[in-house]
Amino acid sequence: MSDLRDLYQEVILEHSKAPRNFHDLADANHKAEGFNPLCGDQFTVYLHMDGDAIRDVSFQGAGCAISKASASMMTQIVKGKSRAEAEKLFERFHKLVTGEEPPKNGEDLGKLAVFAGVSEYPARVKCATLAWHTLQAAIEGQAEATLPDDE
Repeated sequence: MSDLRDLYQEVILEHSKAPRNFHDLADANHKAEGFNPLCGDQFTVYLHMDGDAIRDVSFQGAGCAISKASASMMTQIVKGKSRAEAEKLFERFHKLVTGEEPPKNGEDLGKLAVFAGVSEYPARVKCATLAWHTLQAAIEGQAEATLPDDE
């Protein structure tokens, strides 16, 4: 189990220090702001949607290592996906980080499976899901994300 924890820490730190797709998206046609009042994490998610497809995605903002790494990895996995595919990924990711459903050998979430450890720290669930809620708001054309109280 310590190998998994080491991998978790390594991947989180790597994406936190050098986040992918961390920039303004000049041709974004959807954008939403997300804020976690519990810890101060704040992100803007930019999308370029072509019909139902996410052609490009990026983010900017500041947050803890978990929230920034989650945002970074989210942008990598949803780029090129349909709205429905992105929503399904978010649902699966949410179940993983809340401990509602254990990882399935990583086949459905890829490297996002490293966030399974978040379920051991309920206060960090909002950190891991902030960018995802913000992505969902952007897809739906909302200006701001709403974080559920029950996370």
